[in-house]
Amino acid sequence: MKSACVAVALLLGALSVGAAGKKELVSFSHNDWELVCDNTRTCRAAGYQADGGEHQQVSMLITRVAGPNTALDIQLQIGDDGGAKGLLRFKVGKAALSGLDAGTASFDEGQIRAVLPELLKSDDATVTANGGKKWTLSLAGLNAVLLKMDETQGRVGTPGALVRKGTKAESSVLPPVPMPVVNVVKPPKAKPGDAALPARIFPSLDIAAVKEQCNNSTDFSAKSLEIVRLSGSKVLLSMGCGMGAYNYSSLLWIANDKPPYAPVSLEANGDFDDSDASVTSAMKGRGIGDCWSSETWHFNGTTFVRTGASGDGMCRGFAGGAWSLPRYVSRLVDAAAPPLTSSKP
Repeated sequence: MKSACVAVALLLGALSVGAAGKKELVSFSHNDWELVCDNTRTCRAAGYQADGGEHQQVSMLITRVAGPNTALDIQLQIGDDGGAKGLLRFKVGKAALSGLDAGTASFDEGQIRAVLPELLKSDDATVTANGGKKWTLSLAGLNAVLLKMDETQGRVGTPGALVRKGTKAESSVLPPVPMPVVNVVKPPKAKPGDAALPARIFPSLDIAAVKEQCNNSTDFSAKSLEIVRLSGSKVLLSMGCGMGAYNYSSLLWIANDKPPYAPVSLEANGDFDDSDASVTSAMKGRGIGDCWSSETWHFNGTTFVRTGASGDGMCRGFAGGAWSLPRYVSRLVDAAAPPLTSSKP
């Protein structure tokens, strides 16, 4: 019964991957489960209570790093609604685990061996607290999501596959993709006269484009520009921007500190942190639970390159999301350290 509609789900998932953008490896969901695999091929599958049960929050996260013979990591979380008292009991099919921590619990290797086969053939699992409170984790969509995880990591038909095991050599499993390395250059101190630059550079900005991006919700003037020095000859300009009813961010430009100023708008948007030369954009989605997604960029001495991206996923009533699901990760290196080749996303 769990295998029904898997082929259709995978087709829909393939279409959603293309729509999600080429920079993420996989983003896929089916029924009450979702999957996000980042650019290193590490995959995270998250499942929740059935849709519509936002007052009974329960979620499971299954994580697997790419490569032959890698183990699973399974975590269980219930919403903080005051219903959990003491330790929890998890039951799925014939498997039962007792003594789990309330809030977030991690399964050990033996517990994973016990519950995984039952997860794959059951319709739901239950979590019970000593006080009698009960949560029901939906398993609808789990098989489709784990099959997509196996497919992404090249495990289908191998002994280590989760859904479709076979006799193909485990060595045929795809290896992890090396994490991109980005050299980070921290900004110098401001120069005398930097405070006067916004008024000089403002006439060079494409204000019509700014108004369109900001839904005409901002007072556009030189006084609304903020400036930070990036290097001996470059500065960063930022302007607050209302991006709809749910979100507010800052538009950014890199400009010369002398004529011609030639400001260049950046894909990066958000707040600049001069302590690590980063820009972070956090966007709130619609729906119950205040789900968020975020992207991070760092200055590499020339421009800002994307260094991280993650989201909360379905959320399903968890305030701020049950889990962070990275879509893009990188390794940051201080430019003062021995130079390494920078990889741009």
